[in-house]
Amino acid sequence: MSKISQNSNLKWLWLTLICLVVDQITKHWVANSMDLYQSIEILPFFNITYAQNTGAAFSFLADQGGWQRWFFTTIAVVASVIFFVWLLRVPKNQTKLVIALAFMLSGAMGNLIDRALFGYVIDFLDFHVNGYNWPTFNIADSVIFIGAALMIWDSFTQETQNKNSAKA
Repeated sequence: MSKISQNSNLKWLWLTLICLVVDQITKHWVANSMDLYQSIEILPFFNITYAQNTGAAFSFLADQGGWQRWFFTTIAVVASVIFFVWLLRVPKNQTKLVIALAFMLSGAMGNLIDRALFGYVIDFLDFHVNGYNWPTFNIADSVIFIGAALMIWDSFTQETQNKNSAKA
């Protein structure tokens, strides 16, 4: 039996799939029901605002001549492969890290789909307070952030577990 089929971490791909489906449904709902830059106030500090990001985080390199589409698409493909392989190789008792990788894989794939199909990422979550706006983002960006936060948390708790194991 192959190592992959013995790895119970694949059971976490349901989380990747659910986040990916929610990301794509929400993006397509916004794109099909709103005009570009249209904004709907939901709460005094939160709007749904349809934006198209041709750059990376915070629209980094968005004003370039188009080469960035394939650059960021390539990065998303490489990141997705790395997250998937890492997910397969993590010891199954490191649940937080496995969940973090499932989230990050979903986010990378969600934005990859947008870039490959449209040449931009659909963003729509728009938070603002007292005239200060956070850059608009999407569900894929959110699960990447959650995954990164879980990974950092895991690195601290794993280090503590290792120290406690060494003392015993």
